[in-house]
Amino acid sequence: MTQPSIIVTSSDLERLEHLLSNTAAGDLPGVDSLWKELERAEVVSPTEVPPGVVTMNSTVQFVEEGSGKVHEMTLVYPQDIDGTPGKVSILAPVGSALLGLSEGQTIEWSRPGGGVIRLRVNRVIYQPEAAGSSQE
Repeated sequence: MTQPSIIVTSSDLERLEHLLSNTAAGDLPGVDSLWKELERAEVVSPTEVPPGVVTMNSTVQFVEEGSGKVHEMTLVYPQDIDGTPGKVSILAPVGSALLGLSEGQTIEWSRPGGGVIRLRVNRVIYQPEAAGSSQE
């Protein structure tokens, strides 16, 4: 499976590396796949990230190819999962898959139990950097 190129901001990378190096996070599922995504990412400053790239706290609309089902989710840190519908943790498989993708890009990964899931980013509805919000 060829993976699309991804872009991650330096501030997201710093926060995610801190999260992943936390001993409690080390045992969580999704940690290894997120490390792999971060290792292959192009890192840019928050002011240089294009507006159509999925960054942390972005709200993104994507389609599950195959079923055609459209989803809209906000990519958040695990501590921000509070039961509000529409939030997905960066440690969830779909979360780490979406990080850094640009509008129009597709990513696929293996389902546990067989088969492949393909997602295509339709659009980034909200991106903190494009909106002028710093992610403090």
